[in-house]
Amino acid sequence: MGCDGGTIPKRDELVRKKKKPEEKDKHAEAMAKWRYCALCCQLLRMPIVACPLGRLYNKEAIIKYLLDKEVTNEVVEHIRGLRDVKELNLTVKPGFEEKPIEGGVAPDTYDSPYICPVTTLEMNGKYKFCFIWSCGCVLSERALKEVKSETCHKCGKSFSEDDVLIINGSDEEVEQQRKRMEDKRLLEKNGKKSKKRKNGEETAVESTSTTNTTNGTSSSSNTKNVTKIAKTSDQSCSKTKLSVNCLIPEKASTSYSIAKDENTSEIYKSLFTSHESAKKRVTGPWITLNPQYN
Repeated sequence: MGCDGGTIPKRDELVRKKKKPEEKDKHAEAMAKWRYCALCCQLLRMPIVACPLGRLYNKEAIIKYLLDKEVTNEVVEHIRGLRDVKELNLTVKPGFEEKPIEGGVAPDTYDSPYICPVTTLEMNGKYKFCFIWSCGCVLSERALKEVKSETCHKCGKSFSEDDVLIINGSDEEVEQQRKRMEDKRLLEKNGKKSKKRKNGEETAVESTSTTNTTNGTSSSSNTKNVTKIAKTSDQSCSKTKLSVNCLIPEKASTSYSIAKDENTSEIYKSLFTSHESAKKRVTGPWITLNPQYN
């Protein structure tokens, strides 16, 4: 029955309270982000790459994921190729030794194999770390803020503020970096489209210029051909005239006279009225006596 024998119930026993949400173990969460690959959940091994959202991966795992097109994963759905990840230039902690897991107890989560080359802070999740997209060097946020410079503190290459990305940032920082990534991709896409349009316009202008030049050359060549044809026709006509003149015999010319021809006989000459014997001969109608009409 309860409440017998002088027992006094507590408020917790009579009133049901809302259950508190389960809190994540900060040490385990930090170790999962900073010591393990976000894709294959294995220990991070060199070479290590990072995406524009600031997550860490084994390069081998990313390559396997990209080669196997049938596999889909929400964690890496924004990665389209190796150009979307950057290989990190990490500074190894001197004297670091990897401790194996014994008896189900994980090693010290804050003992990191990598440090900042400027401040020597360990890259274990306690402090914010950033990487520069242009060169891949990893530095702590404190080093970038305290020692302000336009060149990398490790390799000396120049960079801008847009190249600095936070590693394993908060949810708000991840969303900001995602938005930055999408804006950058949109700009690249528009730039490619504008380049294609420019290239298309240039090719069109070149084609029109070539067609104009070809038209000009063709017209000039046509005129040259016409003049050549005219010249050849004139020459051919002159040649034909010469050939015709050559074919016409001397007897058909106007200056020729049978009476003066030495090769013809007197009998043949007497047939014509121009001969002396024609005057003595009795003449009939001129049409019948003229040999040109017989």
